[in-house]
Amino acid sequence: MKQMEMGVIGNCTVASLVDSHARHVWFCFPRLDGDPLFNALVNGTDPQNGFMDIVLRDQQKTRQIYLRNTAILETILTCESGSLRVLDWAPRYKQQGELFRPPIIIRRIEPLEGRCHVKIRARPTFEYGATQPVISVGSNYLRYAGGNSVIRLTTDMPVAYLRDEAFFLLDRPVHIFIGSDEALPSRVDRIARDYLEETTGYWNDWVRDLAVPFDWQEVVIRSAITLKLCSFEDTGAILAALTTSIPEAANSGRNWDYRYCWPRDAYFTVMSLNRLGATTTMENFITYLINSVISSNVQFLAPLYPIVPGSPLEEYEAEALKGFRGMGPVRVGNGASIQRQNDIYGSVILAASQMFWDMRLPRPGDRALYHQLKPIGLMAKATSLEADAGIWEYRGRTRAHTFSAAMCWAALETLGRIARHVGESADAGEWYQAAADLKQKLLEGAWNETAGHFGGSLGGSELDAALLLMPEIGIIGYDDPRFQKTLAAIEQRLLVDGLMMRYAEEDDFGKPETAFLVCTFWYIEALANCGRRDEALALFERVLALRNHVGILSEDAVPTTGELWGNFPQTYSMVGIIHCARKLSRTWEEGLWLVS
Repeated sequence: MKQMEMGVIGNCTVASLVDSHARHVWFCFPRLDGDPLFNALVNGTDPQNGFMDIVLRDQQKTRQIYLRNTAILETILTCESGSLRVLDWAPRYKQQGELFRPPIIIRRIEPLEGRCHVKIRARPTFEYGATQPVISVGSNYLRYAGGNSVIRLTTDMPVAYLRDEAFFLLDRPVHIFIGSDEALPSRVDRIARDYLEETTGYWNDWVRDLAVPFDWQEVVIRSAITLKLCSFEDTGAILAALTTSIPEAANSGRNWDYRYCWPRDAYFTVMSLNRLGATTTMENFITYLINSVISSNVQFLAPLYPIVPGSPLEEYEAEALKGFRGMGPVRVGNGASIQRQNDIYGSVILAASQMFWDMRLPRPGDRALYHQLKPIGLMAKATSLEADAGIWEYRGRTRAHTFSAAMCWAALETLGRIARHVGESADAGEWYQAAADLKQKLLEGAWNETAGHFGGSLGGSELDAALLLMPEIGIIGYDDPRFQKTLAAIEQRLLVDGLMMRYAEEDDFGKPETAFLVCTFWYIEALANCGRRDEALALFERVLALRNHVGILSEDAVPTTGELWGNFPQTYSMVGIIHCARKLSRTWEEGLWLVS
């Protein structure tokens, strides 16, 4: 099996990763940042527990796809004597005007051809693999208890076969529900059928409302659904990824927990979904920002936040888990939460600014929201030229990073527009003046005349792929000769076999070995905006070919082989797909004219 051959199912409460052999390898409960009851993904090369799978006698091959325009995963397993179909999903649909999205995952196993003998193995563990469950048997369920947690596996297959992991002839469809220790309200098969039908309808309706580009429609739809599954709807938080500690490169030690909300990453996510017409995620995220970030009475903003305010972020190692392919450590929490990353101010204000101009929203931004944003603008003004850990979260050094300063400029400039929009004219003038002053200092300090390009930090000569975003932020134009020279230098020093590295210098863990995929998408957009469309198209198609068998990307890739690494699915990478597809696609008018 190739690396990262997994699909993701979920309902914005829980999610599970299912590999191409229909094995659940990562399932956090009771929410997206919870204890991974299925954790085989990060527990060595041959884990004996922390999964749920199907053992098929004489199995020969597998095939896995999503049901069209849904988050429902289908896996076909074939053996010498026949084949069977596995459907995995988490229920999500509207019920009496409210979204029904319980912390439950469901599996349906049905015979297709011939006679298949199977056994079902469900082996959850608790407390990050440290605790084996105590199992008790009920009439149609197994109850797993460990630590302070309890889950129930309810089924309409013989419970004895499940408890003893015995082979049996699959002669009819069977279903498995995994969730809270609660009885189902009706027959297992009836509820499974209803949940499947309603969930299919929900996702079909959700996709129908997306404003997708003419080209790469299936690619964009899968990316949008994947982004949606990375949102935690209870609070509106958007996770950077659903996993922890898949290394950025083999044996690199760059193993981080991404099950938190980085406002920077989330801003790009809501912007992508908003442009596709999925505005609810943005509204929920703004509510999250107000509750978790904007309303916090602090001296500076953190770069990341827990998906539920007040949850712990302290970083530690889960010693019972051996790591992805045995490459530990497995980290829980994220030490970057105590860093200074000054671009955060721009990310928060840019995200919130959409509320002031999007007329589709039932609750647009107003003067009260502007006044909540003002303290963040003052923080941006005060810290804009100070040293920080930067967008790449260096743990061993700080500098006054160019990208951080540019995002602070974006915060000031955007607040000027917001202030003018809500009738605060005096404030608007002050914000615009502060933005102009910062822009002059930034462009003068970042330009390195000797090197002939912008530096990644003020007064520095190092290159940083985040410099590709300077025109996107708006602080400089794509046609500015300084940007063109910086682009040429980045191409020469950071482009490796067509994929873009974040930077070339050594950091706390040595020299980076893999390309950070979103940087390649930034480069593709820069090429397109600089009139180099053919180059952008060719590179976009190459990166699309790196996606796994169901169309999902992780964080990183080895330039020479295309092998995927890093946490999965990575929202930044899926955002990059959507942005580039929208940038490079023909319009619907152009496409339909050519088709006809």
